Amino acid sequence: MNISKSDYDLAKLDPKSTFGTPEEILSDTQLTEDQKVEVLRGWEYDAIEKSVAEEEGMTGGEPSMLQRVQRALETLTGAGGADRPSPTKHG
Repeated sequence: MNISKSDYDLAKLDPKSTFGTPEEILSDTQLTEDQKVEVLRGWEYDAIEKSVAEEEGMTGGEPSMLQRVQRALETLTGAGGADRPSPTKHG
């Protein structure tokens, strides 16, 4: 995949629009590790929101997606979830 700047910007806002899975982000050769972490952190934020919504009775959550995103982040950063600050959408 050849990812352009506009694709990267879109991926930060909506990772599924550019990458089908967190694993695809990990395997992408066009992104730097920092870019991969940034995209995955945005996806983690969205997955947490969906997970919380599902717990509150709303539909649309993907139960395993949050764990998959967090595993991908751990692969890149080498850190466990407790060592990271809570994700934020814009920083």
